[in-house]
Amino acid sequence: MPADPSQTLLLGGNAHISVSLVPCMVNRHGLVAGATGTGKTITLQVMAQAFSDLGVPVLVPDIKGDFSGIAKPGVMSDKLQQRAASVGLGAITAASAPTVFWDVHGEHGHPLRLTISDFGPLMLARLLNLNETQSGVLQILFRVADDNGWLLLDLKDLRAMLSHINEQRTEIGPRYGNVSAASIGAIQRALLNLDNQGGEKLFGEPAVTLEDFMQTDEQGRGVVNILHAARLYRDSPLAYSSILLWLLSELFEQLPEVGDLDKPRFVLFFDEAHLLFADTPKSLVDRIEQVVRLIRSKGVGVYFVTQSPLDVPESILGQLGNRVQHALRAFTPKDQKAVRSAAQTFRSNPALNVEQAITELAVGEALVSLLDEKGVPTPVQRVLMRPPASQMGPITDQERAAIIADSVLAGVYEKEVDRESAYEILQAQAARALSEETAQTRTQKQAKAESASRTSRGSRQSTSKQSTWVDMASSIGRSAARAFGTQLGRQILRGVLGSLKSAERKGVK
Repeated sequence: MPADPSQTLLLGGNAHISVSLVPCMVNRHGLVAGATGTGKTITLQVMAQAFSDLGVPVLVPDIKGDFSGIAKPGVMSDKLQQRAASVGLGAITAASAPTVFWDVHGEHGHPLRLTISDFGPLMLARLLNLNETQSGVLQILFRVADDNGWLLLDLKDLRAMLSHINEQRTEIGPRYGNVSAASIGAIQRALLNLDNQGGEKLFGEPAVTLEDFMQTDEQGRGVVNILHAARLYRDSPLAYSSILLWLLSELFEQLPEVGDLDKPRFVLFFDEAHLLFADTPKSLVDRIEQVVRLIRSKGVGVYFVTQSPLDVPESILGQLGNRVQHALRAFTPKDQKAVRSAAQTFRSNPALNVEQAITELAVGEALVSLLDEKGVPTPVQRVLMRPPASQMGPITDQERAAIIADSVLAGVYEKEVDRESAYEILQAQAARALSEETAQTRTQKQAKAESASRTSRGSRQSTSKQSTWVDMASSIGRSAARAFGTQLGRQILRGVLGSLKSAERKGVK
């Protein structure tokens, strides 16, 4: 059974004090920081399993591939038992957490897909690294699709819409705003780059839903969703951070206001948090700040995981009430600045030189300041972090495959679906236009032939001149329709191999 919501969640301790998270303060967000190899992954494992035992589902990205051990009971050696006793935990029993694995590439978990409409123009522009003008074109593209009731599900829909608004620039401009061919070309090149990074795997159907992440098992424990992101992080860091931003936005948009709860409804971890803010437009950073500030009223806790507190903007850092700081190194002036910044974020403890301690912390040791029952930060303490009940280090590929096969989501996302959307609709329109143009041309030719047989030679000459212009117009129309219906179609099909969320965009499923 899950833990009693009234109890605290022990994170660590020393000879004099224990430090624990208060469940009703978990949704006041937090920061886990420290240099590589100082113990952040184990801290995340301890926190995620504590939330799961409390009945709270979580999502944790696994960038290094070593977080999967939470799905298997650990081996409680004498050394770990001694560590548990030293932090005030007493005897520790080996236990796992219910786990669901996700992977954009479908190799180490259930395929994780989103639709273009779910993603929205703001985050899509960030993913494609577009400038302000090009981002405006994406806004127009989404608006045109909405006004016509065309679904945007995958990259071929996006390409078809780009070609459509390029062909219709003259008509679209007065109503929606000017669209330049140069901007269209820049977006198409960005899509090609995304294809080369494997981005085609990210978009399509069936798309994940929020309910998939917010599950509990039959014992009432929250499911630990692990996003396997080693390849994704390596090949497309922007895609990795954009997925987490999408989930944050989805939680904010869909969950109702619930006020203060005795425990959160969901906890989201942002590993490598610096990626969320590096080269991110200020408008998007402002939106993230607003969401982080407001989402706690919806029962969601957000925990940023990074090497240095300087990686997180001050406007967001100030909202992170629960702090765990592992060791930082002070080899350079920038490192020294990070150490000073980290020390200044804690509530002071007269008995502790925080700035000095940060550089002296051993692996598995941390400076911790958490919110008490009244939401007041506790004085910073230097503590040993408690050991996890689950396995430290990754499980085997065979163990992972067995968990995936036994999941309640097994088979739900493995087969891709391609329903009618913008690409199919525009292709059909092009085919109809070509057919109508061909029929019209035949009718015109027949009319000209009949007219020629009834009129004089002079009339026939006049008609001949007129027919020349008709033939030219018909030829241009046929050429445009054929280019859209055949050559462009092949380009779009090649793309298949490589939010501003709304119900209209998502469509009825």
